Amino acid sequence: MATNTKNYILSITIIGLFFFIFGFVTWLNGILIPYLKIACRLSDFQALFVAFAFYISYTFMALPSSWILKKTGFKNGMMTGLWVMALGTLIFIPAAMTRTYSIFLLGLFILGTGLAILQTASNPYITILGPRESAARRISIMGICNKLAGAIAPLILAYFILHDGDSLLTSLEGMNLEEQNLALDDLARRVINPYLVMTGVLFLLGLFIRYAPLPEIESEQDRDTDTNYSASKSSILQFPHLILGVVTIFFYVGVEVIAGDTIIRYGNAIGVPLESAKYYTSLVLLAMILGYIIGIITIPRLISQKSALAWSGIFGIIFTIMAIGVPADARFSFQFIDMMTFEGVTLNLPYSVLFISLLGLANALVWPAVWPLAIHDLGKFIKTGSALLIMGIAGGAILPLIWGYLSDVIGPQQAYWLAVPCYMFIVFYAWEGHKLRNW
Repeated sequence: MATNTKNYILSITIIGLFFFIFGFVTWLNGILIPYLKIACRLSDFQALFVAFAFYISYTFMALPSSWILKKTGFKNGMMTGLWVMALGTLIFIPAAMTRTYSIFLLGLFILGTGLAILQTASNPYITILGPRESAARRISIMGICNKLAGAIAPLILAYFILHDGDSLLTSLEGMNLEEQNLALDDLARRVINPYLVMTGVLFLLGLFIRYAPLPEIESEQDRDTDTNYSASKSSILQFPHLILGVVTIFFYVGVEVIAGDTIIRYGNAIGVPLESAKYYTSLVLLAMILGYIIGIITIPRLISQKSALAWSGIFGIIFTIMAIGVPADARFSFQFIDMMTFEGVTLNLPYSVLFISLLGLANALVWPAVWPLAIHDLGKFIKTGSALLIMGIAGGAILPLIWGYLSDVIGPQQAYWLAVPCYMFIVFYAWEGHKLRNW
């Protein structure tokens, strides 16, 4: 019994490390967007292709990842995912040497591809690993690992690549074209060492997983789980609650990425120095962690998952309207300790940035609430339905691009109106959409 408990704890710890990696790699985009905007001289719309290249890979890999895992098993699938991610980070080296944006995007796409494989393996693994009745608790712990890494990641990368971002932007204005190119080439090369380190770490983690004492858990055998409802269906498209769930995931991931990946750019656009704005993505992720903790405490004791989903959408609408409605120059100050330098930092935080950060709180419980509602009653279609839900992550690729276009046209603060109809759809799904069983 003691040995089984020890192996269980070790397995949970290793998978927790994976979820930490998910968050670390995913939320690096928050600092990569303003960094590449400077280094490659991009508009907001062009810079948001960082999110597009990364998240669109989930759409392409949702079904192939399942096929890969059937061939390799969970452990080898995790190893494969880590090594594909290592290839993606390695591509950042020639991208930085040539300062070629398209090569950066290729690296991000491959990085996202590896992450899709790793996530497809790790998410069911953590569910199957222990008792079904405690799966929700394990998933919540994994979510906290994910978002904690997301809060730390942009600060670490900013320390290496944008520590002098404000002075660099000022000095570029006084340079001729040749001097600007030399300065930007130097800026682009700053990612080489951090991404070389990440390449080595990901490769070694792949080797570690190959020989780690993780049990090779078989997924549940297909069972005749059809109800009278699902047995009467001949196509996955005949499940309206699933299709609407995919749309909900699309909008949810879109607004989640908009909040986390545009907030630094927004702060800089309203006059906040990069030295302060670099902390903003971390605020969004800390708000999401708070949301996870609230969910663990209150669901289902005090509130149902459906109600949590509805309130998530309502608060998303409120916070978005507040972010748009308050004057951009209205600010307040608070102090904290920078964990990279261990120095006290005073942050003059615009109220609009505070409300954008609070979107992390509104977003936290959407994914775990939508998923069980969307796959309920699918019977033999459950695997295909799950793949469609993963494909809904494409919202993180497309909606930030639309935000970037709107930002260039009507300004970054007004561009957040895009989030309002997304949250309205989330509320609709919580109230009515998940109940529909026929078109």
